[in-house]
Amino acid sequence: MEGNMRLSLKVWRQSDKDAAGGFEDYKLDHVSPDMSFLEMFDVLNEQLIEEGKEPVAFDHDCREGICGMCSMYINGRPHGPLRGVTTCQLHMRSFKDGDTIVVEPWRAQAFPVIKDLVVDRDAFDRVISAGGFVSVNTGNAQDANALPIAKEAADDAFAAAACIGCGACVAACKNASAMLFVSAKISQLALLPQGQAERSIRAEKMVAQMDAEGFGACTNTGACSAECPKEISLENIARMNREYIGAKFSSSAV
Repeated sequence: MEGNMRLSLKVWRQSDKDAAGGFEDYKLDHVSPDMSFLEMFDVLNEQLIEEGKEPVAFDHDCREGICGMCSMYINGRPHGPLRGVTTCQLHMRSFKDGDTIVVEPWRAQAFPVIKDLVVDRDAFDRVISAGGFVSVNTGNAQDANALPIAKEAADDAFAAAACIGCGACVAACKNASAMLFVSAKISQLALLPQGQAERSIRAEKMVAQMDAEGFGACTNTGACSAECPKEISLENIARMNREYIGAKFSSSAV
């Protein structure tokens, strides 16, 4: 069909976290430029199934850039060559006919490979469980305007809350640091009245859990923010550091 592309794929295959793993080469013809990257993988898997081979395991859910599941390392960049998009929002028109595309899973000690391109990101959930919550009144919902919030604070909290927890920041960082993710989750609560109840302990507990999970240290190179599909700002890391110091002072004073 006119306008379709031929591609060579080098895809990481790994049966489980203890297996060695390695790249396998595949050829695809008739790839439409209008396909999303995940739709291209659907075509690849259909081809593999027809050939009696095991399809490539990859994570996906909403395919709308919301859930953060589509975590692929594409040609050396998390989520591929475009800024501000997830893998599911990346279209094949971003590549050229005859291109070779290298696809890998996230590489981090805290994100062990489950199979092929799927990694275990439960470490993020455990960090959230350590302190990324608020005290909840289980009575009737309050009116939307019952808690006045400054416009600037509301905007900053909303921008931080845009983090989808995909892990691209960890994959992009040379130290596999989770600072951008953790700082975004701390920021969205620290900026709002609802988050004040646990504010004195939140940062300390979440940072301690982040370290326990094996994430690396932040060296402020900025690769995390540059590769984040939601373009979360590095300002959140500065805010988290302030929150952490404040939490340390509060806990030492008790």
